[in-house]
Amino acid sequence: MASETLRDLNPFDILDTEYARLDVYFTVLDESDWAKPSRCDGWTVRDVLAHLAGEELYNHACLDDDLEGLFALLDEKGVKDLSSFNDWTVDERRDLPVAEVLAEWRTKSGETRRRMRELGADATMATMVGQYPVGLQAFHLASEFATHADDVGVPVTPEEEPARTAWRGRLGVFVLGEQEAEVQVKQIPGGYRVTLDDKFADLSAVDFVDATTRRLPPDYPLDPDLCRALVCLA
Repeated sequence: MASETLRDLNPFDILDTEYARLDVYFTVLDESDWAKPSRCDGWTVRDVLAHLAGEELYNHACLDDDLEGLFALLDEKGVKDLSSFNDWTVDERRDLPVAEVLAEWRTKSGETRRRMRELGADATMATMVGQYPVGLQAFHLASEFATHADDVGVPVTPEEEPARTAWRGRLGVFVLGEQEAEVQVKQIPGGYRVTLDDKFADLSAVDFVDATTRRLPPDYPLDPDLCRALVCLA
């Protein structure tokens, strides 16, 4: 892996843990639960599952080094950007039985996670930003799972929460640096101090994670410029 920031963490174990958290939760939902709104605007819990299943198409194209083939397929479907891709993944599965969508996600995610672990953290794989370390890509996928777990209300035990928030915060700091974001981030007791020009704020670790994933509430008291600058994992 390219950075010492995350070197002591096992990205594949974290990814498997976040997958399992979602899988256990999805297993116990009934029809009314699937219809509940999620934290994603306009999406139900079922829609979030459909999105997770659909985005495995991208993960497999990366692992197969066939992004050109994926882009050709999406062009045929009229998918032109990330937003329309997200909507398409949901629309394509809207009329399918939820059990079928869940089985698709389990199977395809299982293949993705197995293949990435077999490659190893220091290998590289194709992504939309070019060849990228497999371990870092696993962290991105784990962040995606964790964010959507929060979106649909998956419970996290008090024992698990500190370590989970800690790795997500460390990933956010790393990605902001990787993207050469203008915002400066410094860890402080209980959270992070973020600074942009003459503006600064102290955020709890949980709020910092929500800021990096664009999940802060609309009325959260944070300067809009700081809020925009912190988004790096959405």
